[in-house]
Amino acid sequence: MAALRKIEARGVIETAHRAHESCSQVFRYAVGKGLATSDPARDLKGLLRKPKTRHFPAIVKPERLAELLRACDGYAGTPVVRAALYLAPMLAGCGMYVPMISGRGLGHTGGTLDKLDAIPGYNTTPDIALFKKVTRDVGCAIIGQTADLAPADKRLYGMRDVTATVESVPLITASILSKKLAAGLQHLVMDVKCGSGAFMANIEEARALATSLVAVANGAGLKTTALITDMDEPLASCAGNALEVAHAAEFLLGRLGNARVEDITLSLGVELLLSAGLAATPAEARKQLRATLTSGRAAEHFDRMTRALGGPADFLANHQKHLKRAPVIKPVYADGEGVVTSIRT
Repeated sequence: MAALRKIEARGVIETAHRAHESCSQVFRYAVGKGLATSDPARDLKGLLRKPKTRHFPAIVKPERLAELLRACDGYAGTPVVRAALYLAPMLAGCGMYVPMISGRGLGHTGGTLDKLDAIPGYNTTPDIALFKKVTRDVGCAIIGQTADLAPADKRLYGMRDVTATVESVPLITASILSKKLAAGLQHLVMDVKCGSGAFMANIEEARALATSLVAVANGAGLKTTALITDMDEPLASCAGNALEVAHAAEFLLGRLGNARVEDITLSLGVELLLSAGLAATPAEARKQLRATLTSGRAAEHFDRMTRALGGPADFLANHQKHLKRAPVIKPVYADGEGVVTSIRT
């Protein structure tokens, strides 16, 4: 406790809380390995001053949703289409308010922000006032870290890419949850990827990350669940920032059927609707989410978000015109006949 008090005395309250949680993780690991019988850090909970948080729930309409949700931006470990591009407008179409703070690519992966940068004029770093306004008026806004919201994570996020710590479970946990906790959320659902296309290559690693995220978030008072989803093959039939945005556009417009994308997106959305009390059963939640696609509400919310954050007013309808095409496009054929049995994503 003396060490934590020294950190607290410097005025960096959030750092003191993170240090406390890191100590607790070490002791919990020791208990799990039979090296200790209890977690002494647990008994210190509540002794540190509470950090000041930014409570974005103040921007929602109370009669629609008393508790602000941030839809999971998911674990930043996929080289393919980000579920955030589908999920945020779908949840907004269900009457939810979804401020989503996402990240850029790490290692071999492409992040949500890299994909949104493919949209001409889209501003992924608006000030807090614009972020709140877009979320309030449109129902969803997908942005990145800013100078006012989780600023330290932006630097640490980049450092992981050059220090061989991209796959560090504690750093992944800290990076993801720092943004969620800074916004004062009450509910969170995480999408943890597992497979050859993810940082967590096997189910044991994915389960360790999911367990860490859920334990730390719930320990901090944020009700959290996690889904472990497969990344042994691409979610979409394409890879590349502009290509994946085009895929998302076609999906939201109802022109493209993709069973795997739809199943993962609906599963995450179901968790959020049930957690928020906006649906009584999984079947009811799925019905609500599907209705946002068939009615065009999800597409409308995505278009409005894009326009409000500086993108083209007609982006979805004319996305092929607005997205850059590769300078060289040519077919590549297999050397012989056969079928694809697996993909090393």
